[in-house]
Amino acid sequence: VASIEKKQRSRNPAPPFTTSTLQQEASRKLGFGASRTMKTAQQLYEGVSIDGESVGLITYMRTDSVSLADEALAELREVIRARFGEKALPPQPRQYKTKSKNAQEAHEAIRPTSAARDPASVHKYLTPDQARLYELIWKRTLACQMQPALFDTVALNLAAGKGNSFRATGQTLVEPGFMAVYQEGRDDVEPGKDKDEESRVLPRVEIGERLELVGILTEQHFTEPPPRYSEASLVKALEEYDIGRPSTYASIISTLLNREYVTLENRRFYPTDVGRIVNKFLTQHFTQYVDYAFTAKLEDQLDAISRGEREWIPLLKDFWKHFKKQLDEKASLSREEVAQARQIGTDPVSGKPVSVRMGRFGPFVQIGTKEDADKPKFAGLRPGQRMDTITLEEALALFVLPRTLGATPEGEEIVANIGRFGPYLRYGKKFVSLKAPDDPYTITPERALEVIREKQQADANRIIKSFEGTDIQVLNGRYGPYITDGKKNAKIPKDREPASLTREECEALIAAAPEKKGRFGRGGGKAGQGPKDTEAAGKTPAAEAAPVKAPAAKKPPRKAVHKAASKTTRPKPA
Repeated sequence: VASIEKKQRSRNPAPPFTTSTLQQEASRKLGFGASRTMKTAQQLYEGVSIDGESVGLITYMRTDSVSLADEALAELREVIRARFGEKALPPQPRQYKTKSKNAQEAHEAIRPTSAARDPASVHKYLTPDQARLYELIWKRTLACQMQPALFDTVALNLAAGKGNSFRATGQTLVEPGFMAVYQEGRDDVEPGKDKDEESRVLPRVEIGERLELVGILTEQHFTEPPPRYSEASLVKALEEYDIGRPSTYASIISTLLNREYVTLENRRFYPTDVGRIVNKFLTQHFTQYVDYAFTAKLEDQLDAISRGEREWIPLLKDFWKHFKKQLDEKASLSREEVAQARQIGTDPVSGKPVSVRMGRFGPFVQIGTKEDADKPKFAGLRPGQRMDTITLEEALALFVLPRTLGATPEGEEIVANIGRFGPYLRYGKKFVSLKAPDDPYTITPERALEVIREKQQADANRIIKSFEGTDIQVLNGRYGPYITDGKKNAKIPKDREPASLTREECEALIAAAPEKKGRFGRGGGKAGQGPKDTEAAGKTPAAEAAPVKAPAAKKPPRKAVHKAASKTTRPKPA
């Protein structure tokens, strides 16, 4: 041990909650989305029934102020003094200032209406979400008025021969201060930084002491991209760039998800193909309106109007004049430009161009163009494939369906394909759905026969009784046994054993049964009949196999759509 460096440092508590910081902490600590947080906070603000009286538990939850009323500060200090003693209180109440330039401090920070109303005393009156959020708000508010936490930081410089040195750092908590109540969460750790660095505790050593070398660990660090946004870090970024107001963060995130511009996986946002197309289109053609500073600049102009420094009509007129001109210019864009169609190569068999584009049923690959004498071929992208990364080889592999896999022992041809209800096998005139991990692109003939045998066995167990020379059967259905002749279904009396029914009894029950309603409430549909055999008729959209239904950016020509149906659809399996 060559030298020991000791320092004492303090960590101050975080300010009380604003709308933004509440959404961030609820996401980190409770796993709540922004909409769920705001909905629950609204309930706490409006009031809950406590002993027959409606009591509002928190102050207004749409605010970007961090200030607290004098009476609230006085009550907080009394509660802290009673619970943690005089040493937990700073000499004077803490005063916080808002960092956001466009903050509208019309309200206080989000705090309990009464600090004396602790979470335990109201827990029985609240739903689980309300109880967890109230506890979070109560603890944060209490902690913001407590003493800072004190740490001893230690750095050891270790000599290992001439010119060689190692350094070890760590810290120990001396006085918990506010950390006895609450500690703020963190979104992400910087790449290459030890997330436990601040909590590492070192043993007590003396200068000159020899330490045993247990081992040397070598690590290599590479530059990594920033982590993808979580709801918490996205809200933080919106606030930092002054995009929108605190009350709009939840609706911004809901719009991204509802329009399928992004997906949320492991609490991280990932852009979809639709999201990438919309983003690229807006940044190319409406750059100034999606600039990070656009909202902040507009807020400044609106604030000037509120102060009487500008007139609102000239401001809106100037905005609309430029915006309308740009809209008119962009109206001439072709669908191909909007849909970001991308040519990825040439089909070696036909010599026609292969492109990937967005359709009404999601992204798909197209061989050929609408100007060709032959109609184009279409195939939807598989889950996990992306428009901007799919290769020609991967695209051509999508056209191997339908795959013929041989025949059943009865001589029926087996075909693997994907239709509007998902992947399936067809054997003869019957169908069976394929479920993961079975894949129509890779399933073997042997496995296909196994799936068919399982289906046949399930069908055999489904039939309780049948009558030769008729279509009447007694079947096990989803909701119990029933009688059918293929056109109508009839219930079985509760006092009868299904297997003991006679043909005459079944005919009478079917005759008395109501007509089966069709898809739109009209009678006449056959019992158990699925959609028409669109595989034969060729009347299903081309990108039917696409896994995600997305807003239409590009729709293949109707005639071309019919062409592709022979490869991508099937009747709904029984």
